[in-house]
Amino acid sequence: MPEATKTARPQQPATKRATRGDRIARAYEQLRDLIISGRLAPGSRIIESDIAERLGVSRTPVRSALHRLQQEGYIAGVGRKKEQRLVIAPLTEEDARELFEIIGSIEGLAARGAAEAPDHARDPLVTQLRHINTKLSDASRPGHPEPLRIFEMDMTFHRRYVEAGAGPRLRALHDAIKPQAERYVRLYTSALIDEIGRSVAEHDAIIERIASANADGAQRSVERNWRNAAVRLRRVISSLGERGSW
Repeated sequence: MPEATKTARPQQPATKRATRGDRIARAYEQLRDLIISGRLAPGSRIIESDIAERLGVSRTPVRSALHRLQQEGYIAGVGRKKEQRLVIAPLTEEDARELFEIIGSIEGLAARGAAEAPDHARDPLVTQLRHINTKLSDASRPGHPEPLRIFEMDMTFHRRYVEAGAGPRLRALHDAIKPQAERYVRLYTSALIDEIGRSVAEHDAIIERIASANADGAQRSVERNWRNAAVRLRRVISSLGERGSW
């Protein structure tokens, strides 16, 4: 007897698969932006149906986006497994310390790469870093601090040497982890204004190590900057309290 023929499962058109992937990617990006900006507050409960309605999509891409965000640390599960609920990850002293140490290590490697670059690539970078650090100092001047501009200049300073010195894998790691630290910086920048002068001085040390092609020194200076930033932030969190902690 002839073998029974198997009915092949119909393949979905590539355009439909791509569309589903696009919906998940958009949901992920929109949710991450809401978390980073603080529009979804630390510790607040996540309800799939509410999120789906807010983003204008079905619950399926939202569920996939939430799973990815939980893996990356933006979302946490609380309660017993069967009764577990999802919440926006809180902002805590311990989490900040760990994040800043990781970012310091990643950016330290990038600064090493920037310091090892040839003169024709390194010299323009040094000029740009000095200009950005001057603007950061100006934005934090006594009596007229500009918290939003301080945040923007600080992020730009670090991003510039990462772009110049990191390879694709290191940039991918940086892109995945750095926005989690931005949650802290955005929320606590106003309370850290009095400390910006120390950060500017630490940036100057980074610039000088890159300018002199001192790879070891550039890496250590960046790691020190982030380690000191964690100490400064810990003092602020201790004073103002953790956000969203249960």
